[in-house]
Amino acid sequence: MIACEDTRHARRLLDHYDIRAELLAVHEHNEQTATAKIIALLEAGKPVALISDAGTPGISDPGARTAAAVRTAGFRVSPLPGPNAAVSALSAAGLADNAFHFVGFLPAKVGARKTALEALKGIPATLVFYEAPHRIEETVADLATLLEHEREIVIARELTKLFEEIVRLPLSEAPAWLAADDNHRRGEFVLLVSAPPAREGLDAESERILKLLLAELPVKQAAKLTAAITGLPKNDLYQQALELKGS
Repeated sequence: MIACEDTRHARRLLDHYDIRAELLAVHEHNEQTATAKIIALLEAGKPVALISDAGTPGISDPGARTAAAVRTAGFRVSPLPGPNAAVSALSAAGLADNAFHFVGFLPAKVGARKTALEALKGIPATLVFYEAPHRIEETVADLATLLEHEREIVIARELTKLFEEIVRLPLSEAPAWLAADDNHRRGEFVLLVSAPPAREGLDAESERILKLLLAELPVKQAAKLTAAITGLPKNDLYQQALELKGS
């Protein structure tokens, strides 16, 4: 038995290699019920393989809940890595950051997406996003608006396919690059945003204000008020406030 995200896609692959096996659909809408069938097959002593359409199962593809349930039921889950768009893009990007933070798909709704980006802004690592063609422009626009203009972005589309394209440019120039050619907005995307620029220490007056407010207020509120008074970035002040509070 081969459990797969889409039986039509899987059948094309299996036909190419003349593999004749029964298929069971396992996707985000039926993963719970399909997993019960998989466990029943395993209990009957039958091996089951799990594949997904365009990547390794469980990495921004269905499969994580299935793997967890199968392991909880006492059966072994053995990995055979498949294509991984995030690592493929990172290997060709040439970014020198020592760490990366995999995000996957951001929320589709504007407000939720902006909130998520604000929370990611201070992470000292390359940020890795997946995006679909119909949302690529608005996502890149939000990245350029909400993240520091000093950052770089690598836009990788259609990786390993006929029209593969990988470009690296300043984040502030990315919206214009997408708008310049309809082809730039086609395909499946991996977006790599370089780590935030190194934070400079606060000047003496800003630090004095932050310390005074920290003595009376919670960290978040103290950082917000200091930002309003000094004009410094709120996220930087929040990180500095955490460090001051910790010491």
